[in-house]
Amino acid sequence: MTDFEYILQQARLFHYKGWEDSELRKCVDMLPSLTRQELVALYRSKWISDGRIIKQTIFNILFKDKVGKREERIKTEDTSALIKEFQDKKGGNVALARKELRERYKAGKDKQQIATIFNSSTKSDQQWVKSQIRKERYGDSNGNNYQWKKPSWK
Repeated sequence: MTDFEYILQQARLFHYKGWEDSELRKCVDMLPSLTRQELVALYRSKWISDGRIIKQTIFNILFKDKVGKREERIKTEDTSALIKEFQDKKGGNVALARKELRERYKAGKDKQQIATIFNSSTKSDQQWVKSQIRKERYGDSNGNNYQWKKPSWK
């Protein structure tokens, strides 16, 4: 029995009752020895549809040369190109662009541009910008540099 046949047999067996940790580890360790065609067949198999760990591992093996390059490209883009990526909701890079824009805002790079684009985005992005501005004005949530005002009702 080949590794491919063994993994497929185990996938059929555990499709209904869930994977056992030892068998899952054994099958995941066998994956790198399979051909690309066998990996694609396993990935598309109905028996693997619920196996998130094994399916993610297969995906990482199939696309190991492309995994991580998208993050590198996002980090090296200038702010205006990153804003375009953020606004392109069908591009698939919105979350990565949001994360990078937030990091740049915190670092003090192009704050005005980033605040403007976040204020025209979702409520959570608007709230994030408001909280950042609040932190800049009054200090952080730990009480550092916070200017307490006496309540006006007293």
